[in-house]
Amino acid sequence: MYNLFSGGAQSEIYRNRKGYFSLNVQMVCDARLRIRNVIARWPGSVHDSTIFNDSSLCAQLERGDFGTGIILGDSGYLCRPYLLTPLLNTRTAAEEAYNRSQISTRNPVERLFGVLKRRFPCLQNGMGLKIQNIPPVIVACAVLHNIALSRSDELLDEDISLPYVEEESMVQLGL
Repeated sequence: MYNLFSGGAQSEIYRNRKGYFSLNVQMVCDARLRIRNVIARWPGSVHDSTIFNDSSLCAQLERGDFGTGIILGDSGYLCRPYLLTPLLNTRTAAEEAYNRSQISTRNPVERLFGVLKRRFPCLQNGMGLKIQNIPPVIVACAVLHNIALSRSDELLDEDISLPYVEEESMVQLGL
């Protein structure tokens, strides 16, 4: 989520659960932190699962467009055949092991948010723009991030070196 300036007739829909004004942005990345999908248009008060359920990505996954591919989400989502989420109340060692694995495999999307905020401080510090101009800036940052990765333009003060991962690897859902 990214900070916005308050104001306007519908400003309260942009107030998130933490009490500040924001957009709720959905991003999907692969293990190399390459952004595979971004949606940057929902007010901060909108729940993550609403954004996902309304997305073309959800429709594509429902149709089976990605074959046996899966994405990982946090506990704010329903577990589906193509969307693996943590178990809320583990009862066995196997369930606890699944949760540890699921959470650690979701780590790249959390790292992605940190990398994006370091690479593009406006995503961390807020933008003094009209609300309709903010989503294109967020999407542009995502595109520029992918270009930087493709050109091995890493951040100087943060190690984002990534291990070799097969091209068709799992992706992570992050909101």
